[in-house]
Amino acid sequence: MTEQPPLDAELLRSWIGRTTSARDIVTPRLAEELRVTLDRDKPPFREGERCPLALHWCLAPPMVPQSRLGPDGHPARGDFLPPVPLPRRMWAAGRLEFFDCLRVGDTVERHSKIADVNVKQGRSGRLCFVAVDHEISTPRGLALKERHAIVYRDAPSANPAQQAAPAPGEPAREAQWSEVKAADPVMLFRYSALTFNGHRIHYDWRYVTEVENYPGLIVHGPLQATLLIEFAAAIRSADPRVFSFRALNPLFDGQEFTLNAAESNGALDLWITGPAGRTTMTGRAEW
Repeated sequence: MTEQPPLDAELLRSWIGRTTSARDIVTPRLAEELRVTLDRDKPPFREGERCPLALHWCLAPPMVPQSRLGPDGHPARGDFLPPVPLPRRMWAAGRLEFFDCLRVGDTVERHSKIADVNVKQGRSGRLCFVAVDHEISTPRGLALKERHAIVYRDAPSANPAQQAAPAPGEPAREAQWSEVKAADPVMLFRYSALTFNGHRIHYDWRYVTEVENYPGLIVHGPLQATLLIEFAAAIRSADPRVFSFRALNPLFDGQEFTLNAAESNGALDLWITGPAGRTTMTGRAEW
């Protein structure tokens, strides 16, 4: 049995309050690359034009030399993010509040702060949740606020009988709108390149199957969230004011999945269903 690394909650919580800032420029190429990755076919972007929703996830990514990357392809931990020793890292949830759109040509500033760190025991073992608050501004002022929740997990058990079952999905309900999608390795590679995301679970099949013991490449959490918020905006023909989401189960490459939406007290409840109707992500858009 492999000895588990210690999880010092007090040390990890000492990272609460740490801050960092970054700057970037919204180029026509970046906006166009996201749009075509989402399979939208429109004329090229022009200076000053509104960008796709959630473009901010493609801006000012952490950039470190190769020698400072961890074994999973992420920057080594312990700089801005706390040094959580658990090997699996995933997006858990998020909430976006929009005040202005991003436009091609904007200079964008992002200010980030570690808001909370919590260690818990889950069905699959130890968990560490890290909450990060972001504020993103342009020369016109505050564009959006984001609460980003990251979850770190233990390595899976080598004994299949001891591995946790998939998380339960939301109660079944009827969708008023739905759209079938599929994510292949090329789409995952393009989104990883757009976001400068070196996490190997999204493009390295041997790593994700042999080291992290998943059955295939994992569709990015922010990519799923981007598809949901774009879906909601298309239904209402207007950008949401608030969008929240929560990841429930992994979605793998090559699997057909469905974007779903239903009215809910003036808002839209959103969810993604994968194989066998299993919910991989839920969301809510408000105007």
